[in-house]
Amino acid sequence: MNLFYKTWINENVVEQWAEITNNEKGAVVLQKYASANLYFTDKDFYLTSFQGEYLKEMQPLEEKLLQGIKTIDTKLGTRAMLLGTPNFILSFGGAAKENSGNVVLGQLAWTGNYKLDYEIDSYKNLRFIAGINPYASAYTLVPGKTFTTPSLIYTVSDSGTGKASRQLQSWARKYRVLNGEGERLTLLNNWEATYFNFDETKLTGLCKDAKNLGVDMFLLDDGWFGNKYPRNNDNAGLGDWQENVKKLPHGIGYLVKEAKAAGVKFGIWIEPEMVNPKSELYEKHLDWVIRQPERPEKYFRNQLPLDLSNPDVQNFVFGVVDSLFIKNPELAFIKWDCNAVMYNAYSAYLNKNKLPQTHLYVEYVKGLYKVLQRIRAKYPTVSMMLCSGGGGPWLTLADDLARTGPV
Repeated sequence: MNLFYKTWINENVVEQWAEITNNEKGAVVLQKYASANLYFTDKDFYLTSFQGEYLKEMQPLEEKLLQGIKTIDTKLGTRAMLLGTPNFILSFGGAAKENSGNVVLGQLAWTGNYKLDYEIDSYKNLRFIAGINPYASAYTLVPGKTFTTPSLIYTVSDSGTGKASRQLQSWARKYRVLNGEGERLTLLNNWEATYFNFDETKLTGLCKDAKNLGVDMFLLDDGWFGNKYPRNNDNAGLGDWQENVKKLPHGIGYLVKEAKAAGVKFGIWIEPEMVNPKSELYEKHLDWVIRQPERPEKYFRNQLPLDLSNPDVQNFVFGVVDSLFIKNPELAFIKWDCNAVMYNAYSAYLNKNKLPQTHLYVEYVKGLYKVLQRIRAKYPTVSMMLCSGGGGPWLTLADDLARTGPV
C-alpha cells in the first residue's frame, strides 16, 4: 500500500489518499480501506459534526470528545448528505472559535457510504480514521489491480475556524469548482411557481419574467418528460426521458429558443440515475434497478436507484445528458437531483457476472464518477447544480475530475 499527500502551500490545504495494489498470486479481500489515519497529541479535543434533514441541512453539533470512539457514518448508499455529512471541524484545547485557536477543517470526498472514527485513547490522544464505510463492502482485489481510496481533504488553522474556512473556500474556488473565480449565473426556477402543472405558455411567460427580474437564466424543473406514464406527479415517468407531448408539443428546443428570444439562458432538471416503477424504463430493464428480487420493493419518493455498477446503466445515464446537449447545443445548465436512498441493495449485474454483492456500494459510486468524467470531458464549460442530498461532497468532485475516487 502507498500513501499519497498533495499539498497547496498558499491555501494550506492537504489532500491525502491511499492506493492498495495486489501483488499476490491470488485475489485478496479488503475488509477495511481507510483514506487517512491521523494522530493528534493534544489533551482536549472538540468535534463539530453536521447533522440535518429536509430544509434543515448542515446543522452544526459541537461536543467534547471523551475516551472511546465517536463514529459519524452513513449506510444509505446514495444521498450521503441526507442525515449527516462527511464534513468536520476538530478543535484543540477548547471549543472552536472563529478567530483564535488551533483547528482542522475538512471533508472526505466521497458521495457514498462513509465512516469517520474519532477515538480518544488511554493516553487522552486522538486518532482520526476516515474513509469508505466498510459496512457490507468487503472488496475483492484481483492480482495486479490497484484500489484507490477517496481523498480526505483538510486544512489547518492556528487562528480559528474563520481562517480555516477561508483557506478551504479559496482552494475550492481555484482548484475544484468550475470557473470558481468567475461570475455565476442567477436563475428563475419554475418549480415553486408551477410544480408539475405547466405547459409551453406558462413556461414561455416565465422566461420573460426571468428577464424582467434581471436574472440570467430560466430553469425548467421536474415534470417535463414521460408519455406512456406522464410525469404529472412523482409517482410516474422517472426514467422515460422524452418530452411530454401534451405539455411540450414543440419540445425542449422550442423553449430554449423562447428563452433566448427573451434574453435569458435555459437550464433543465434531470435525475437520470433513478427510476419510477411506473415507467417504460422499469418495464424494459428491471435488471437495471437496485432491488432484492425476493423482497417487496421499498421506495423513497416513489422511486428506486438504477444500478450504476452496470456499464449499460452508465451509458444510459450519460446518454440522457448527452442527448439533451446534442439536440439543444445552447443548453446552459444542468440541475441534477438525487431523491432516493438504497433499500434492499442488490445488483443483478454483479450477480450475473459472478462478482460479490459487497462491491455494490463502492461500484455504484465509481460508476457515477465515470459518468461525470465523460460529461465533463465532452462538455467542459457547462455548469451543473448537484441538488438534494447529494450536493455536499460533490463540490470537490463534479467540477474537477482529475481524481474521482477509486479506479
